[in-house]
Amino acid sequence: MKDRDVAPFFAALAAGNPHPTTELEYTSVFELLTAVLLSAQATDVGVNRATRRLFPIANTPQAILALGQEALEGYLSSINLFRTKTRHLLATCAILLERHGGQVPRTREALEELPGVGRKTANVVLNTAFGQATVAVDTHILRVANRTGLAPGATPLAVERGLVARVPPEYLPNAHHWLLLHGRYVCQARTPRCWECVVARWCDYEPKTPPPKQATTWPTGPAASRLTGRAP
Repeated sequence: MKDRDVAPFFAALAAGNPHPTTELEYTSVFELLTAVLLSAQATDVGVNRATRRLFPIANTPQAILALGQEALEGYLSSINLFRTKTRHLLATCAILLERHGGQVPRTREALEELPGVGRKTANVVLNTAFGQATVAVDTHILRVANRTGLAPGATPLAVERGLVARVPPEYLPNAHHWLLLHGRYVCQARTPRCWECVVARWCDYEPKTPPPKQATTWPTGPAASRLTGRAP
């Protein structure tokens, strides 16, 4: 993607969704951290389904620890890797209470010290909860950044650095939300929906995917006999 095309690319995404945010459901920073921790190799829909049951019962580090492993696993059992995530969440809650007064820390270093919290999770929390201009690169963003030519890279870190360097400052705070949602619903892995893409004109991907052909519905009954000369 040419440098001159980056700004209009993001302007088009912004026009379609001026205030993007995560599709994970949360009402506090701790709930956000929990939801993002649970979302690794799982869908937002699946995580939301589980946390709608969990958060009304336990939505603080103290309450999560009070549940204990067996009860917490019961709430999370529908999520992929739920046993590992249960252990990570319990250990994270203990650290939050021991080192941070039960609050979610505001630095990348402190967040990445929490079990189950890697760079991507830390970036989501820093961006969504604390308003920092970070870019959390997941599989959708990795694909979109490479396919469009926006920030090619073989690893999430390489793509993250490319995006931070290339996205205009006014668009950077929301960039990862726009790219993630675009990858989830339009620039999909198997068949990108180029025919309805608002940024296709600036995208390097070729050949663009054409619209699907409309299925032909052949008439039956009396209408068929009139067209074919055969009895219905």
